[in-house]
Parts: sequence; structure tokens; C-alpha cells
Amino acid sequence: MPHTRPTTHTLHFPELDRSITAQADESIFQSARRQGLRLVGACGGRGTCGTCVVRVTEGRVDATPASAVSDSAAIGPNPTHSRKKWLRACQIHAHSDCSIEVAPRSLAPVVRAEADTTGVPEMLALDASVCSHDITMPAATLADNLSDADRVLRALGQSNLTLDLKAAQALSPLLRKQSNDEHWSLRVRQRGQELIDFAPRASRTLGLAVDLGTTNAAAFLVDLETGARLASLGIENPQTAWGADLISRINNAVRSDTTREELRASAVTAINALAHDLCHAVGANREQIVDAVVCGNTAMHHLLLGLPVVQLGRAPFVATARGAMDLKARELGLSIAPGAWVHVVANVGGFVGGDHVTALLATQNRWQSCRTALVMDIGTNTEISLIHGGRILSASCPSGPALEGGHISCGMRAAEGAIERVSLEDGRITVRTIGSLAPVGLCGSGVLDALAVLRAANIVNARGRLAADHPDVQELNGQRVAVLAPGVHFSQDDVRAVQLAKAAIRTGVDMLLQDQGLHEQDIERFIIAGAFGAYIDITSGIAIGLFPKLPMERFEQVGNAAGLGVRQMLANQSARVRATELAATCEYVELSTRSEFQKVFLHHIGFPS
Repeated sequence: MPHTRPTTHTLHFPELDRSITAQADESIFQSARRQGLRLVGACGGRGTCGTCVVRVTEGRVDATPASAVSDSAAIGPNPTHSRKKWLRACQIHAHSDCSIEVAPRSLAPVVRAEADTTGVPEMLALDASVCSHDITMPAATLADNLSDADRVLRALGQSNLTLDLKAAQALSPLLRKQSNDEHWSLRVRQRGQELIDFAPRASRTLGLAVDLGTTNAAAFLVDLETGARLASLGIENPQTAWGADLISRINNAVRSDTTREELRASAVTAINALAHDLCHAVGANREQIVDAVVCGNTAMHHLLLGLPVVQLGRAPFVATARGAMDLKARELGLSIAPGAWVHVVANVGGFVGGDHVTALLATQNRWQSCRTALVMDIGTNTEISLIHGGRILSASCPSGPALEGGHISCGMRAAEGAIERVSLEDGRITVRTIGSLAPVGLCGSGVLDALAVLRAANIVNARGRLAADHPDVQELNGQRVAVLAPGVHFSQDDVRAVQLAKAAIRTGVDMLLQDQGLHEQDIERFIIAGAFGAYIDITSGIAIGLFPKLPMERFEQVGNAAGLGVRQMLANQSARVRATELAATCEYVELSTRSEFQKVFLHHIGFPS
């Protein structure tokens, strides 16, 4: 029988000025994910979160009552006042060509995505792995007919070096294009005993540092001849289309080799896009990037490298490999200098990965002088290290995306229009948004503030129940919600999500302290890392029980320490050695399998009275 092509339809997204094709057997969310069109989808398309909502303004889809959500639950203020319902994109299939409206929370541009955007010039201590040599040599003649490679080695005064194949392939054309009949000149890039790149003498020598986070990816362009950070950029990790949390992505990767490759390719695409945009910003090109360092948690590390993850997602949570790796950029598919190497930072164990190692590296001058210190990087996967008596105990807490606005009914990225501060003034709830725009949803710092305010106003009780008789509490879709602003609310399910996240984190802190026979008051310095950690209100965190009740001067919010650490490793070889030492020194502690975990967790599920 002749092979029949599956039915396809065209989906047009006017706000994004994009049109894509949709297969009949895939949801609109799957079609968008396959073609790189971003729709928020915290649960990875399982239909459980309601964040991927769209509105079909033209065309037919197989919408059912279960696919619909209320307008206020979906998007906040309704800008178009259309009578069309908002639908979960992961639960509907196109039955014709369609025009689709995307919810504002999917459209809002990210303004805080892990990159350090303070604008303060940064000069890193320089001892780069790649050095550049500018050489001039006599052109080849019949009397002096050494090979082009040998002429370079002679000019360098070194005879025992090897050549990268791609660099060798580019050498002869470059020499003859850039030089004259009497003398040849070029810039040579050397890494150890290998010549990895040849370029015109005016070419820049650049490095790329990448912090591949679960939610966001941040990259930094560094001049490897001066140590200057030239540019920084952060974007959302496109792997969020397969789920906001690590377990969702691991489960997707395990289902098929095709999906695992899609996850790997999406990470590579993100790094290539960052490299391109950073170089464009400073008038360079990606081929001038001759060295790179990448850090990420263990799951991000494995997905980027195409390593199996099935064993990582189940007890005893064993990594395929945890040591640092050096591999050619082209092996990963990175579009930088073909002969460039990529250093992938060592992991610690479980889900404590290289990003936590680089955070420890960047903050070591803050914790080394203390008898007892704690370093915490709060995120979808929260890593904690307790430093005491020469030991570093490290653990990960599956805190989920709630504290960053994921799996929250009105949650969103830290984008314009996101509520970032919630306060109580004269008994009334007031909000402040990023960009001072009309509220669209809640980002992570707003989530923390909202719950602290609801607790202070007795709208939420110590057990986490929303009051039924409070004027700011309404019924929506069968559950209670506290109204924060027009179209933006905090639901009973949202309270529960934050309770689970903060209980997991506090349990991690308490159990590490117990292992060392310490009390929370013994913590002399509590270092909070990560872009999210830089914007949260510590007092709100203490109020809901996320942090222990310590004097405020003991807390330090250091921003994206992982990004600083990975930059230091890019610029300085000794920092790479130190990071490898730290990874080996850290003692990984698996908390979830301990008998007392549940007891401690339940102790922290409620709120302080």
C-alpha cells in the first residue's frame, strides 16, 4: 500500500509573528516545542499545571471541558475581552489551520535570567588555558620548502606540538590569504601541547563561560588576553518545554532515544544562541571563541553530554560519570572555533552538580574564615553545602519550581509585569511589579512575599489553610484563592506547593546540621546564591520558615555565584584545579532515603506561629 503522509495543519501565532506546522497526532504544545516556539509549560505537557494556555481565535481544535481553564486562572487580566475560552495547549489538537493567541505570561520578556547585568566592569585573574602567539615567518620557497605546519613550529621555536585536524585544514588557505609573497603572518592559539586554531593577527582571543541552569542558562564572554568580561546574557533554558523540574525531563529522556537527543540538542542550541548573541554584541564572531567552560547540575550535565539518565532518576541516584571532562567543542556540536576545547565542571554526587561546585569556588573567600558556614543555591533543584571543621557536606533538595514561579497558578518568569514584591499596608495587600507595569502574574520573589503577607494577615493559618471568611479570599474553580491584584491570585494549591518546597529545603539544612551535631544558631554565615536568591526578601523567607531565624547580618545574598565561579575557571587554570579539588572534597549526603527524613519534613510543612 502507498505510504500516506500524516495530516498537517498550519498554526499561526500573531503575537510572535510565527507560523508552524502541526501534525494531527500531536498536541499544539508538542508542535510548538518541536519547532522551538516557546509556550510556558511547567509540567512538560502532562496537563497538570495549566500554564501552557492559548486561545484559538480561528480554526477548529478538539477542545473538551477538561482542557479549559478560567480566564483569571490562565492569564490574569484579560487584555482582549474575547469570548473565546483559554485552553491547555497540551490537551488540544488542531483539526484545521488555526490562529492562536498566546497568554501574556508566555510572551513577557525575561529580565532576570541568571546573568550578572550590573554593568560593573570585571577583570578576572588571568592564567588562561589557551594562549595566543603572533608570528611572522618567511614564505615558502623552492629552497625552503618545509610544510606549512613545520614552518609554524619553527617560528614558535617548538617542535613537539600537535595540530588539531580542523586547525590544520584551515592553515594553508589562511597563510596565503593573509600574507604576501615574502612573509607570512598569523595568530596561533595553543592549548597545552596542541595548536588548536589559526587566525589573522588581528583576531581576538575569546572564551565562553556557561552556567546551564535548570530554568535559565547564563553565558559570559571573556577576553582571554586581558581577563575582562566583555558581555553577559541570560535566556530561559529551552528544556523547560519538557518540564520545569529535573524529574520531568529525566522521565521524558528515558521514554525514547529521540526525546533524549531532542533535550541534548535544545541545550546545545541555547549555548550556540548565547555565543552568537554575545559575540554580536561586541563585534566579534563565534570562531574567535577558543575556549569554553560549562557548569550545570548533574541532570543538565548528563543531558548535555548525551549520557544515560535512567539511573540518575531512581535510588540510589548514581551518575554515569562525575569527574571533570575536557572534550572538543565540535563533539558537542558547539559552533565556536572548531579546534576549541570545552571543560565540563565536575559533579559532586546525586543532583549536586558542577554549578554548586562553581558557587563554592566563587564564595570560598566568604566561608573559609568561618568555623561553620552554609552555602545554599535556591532553585528548581536546591543545593546546600554545610562547611564545618574542615569538612563540606553537600545535599540536594527537590524543591521544585514553585519558589521560582513554576507550578503556581498565576506564576511566571521574572519578566515585566510580574509581581516581585507583596506587602501589607494599613491592612491592605499591595504589590509592586517588575517594570512598574500592570500585574500579569507572580515571579519567585513575589511568591515568597505573597505567602509571608498572607500568613501575617491571618489569611493563611499555621497549617497552610486559606481562611474561608476573609474578604480577600474567593472561590475559583472549586478552590479558595486569595486575590493579590486584579486577575492575579494565590490559590490553596499554590500554598501547598510552596509548603512542600520550603519544607524540603529546611529539612536539608536541619539534617546536615544534625550530621555534624550542630544547631542552626551555630551557622556564622548563611550564603544564599543564585539569581532568585539575589532578589528574595530574607525576612519573608524567615517568616514562612524557609530560613532559620538568624540575625540578619549573618545572611549574604551573592547573586549568581555559579556564574562567577565558571568565569573564574575560564580565565584561570588554577581555578579549574581548585574546583576539581572542591568537588572531590564535598561529601555527598543522600537525604531522601534516610529514616528520619519524613519526620523532619513534616515538622517543617507548617508555618511558624
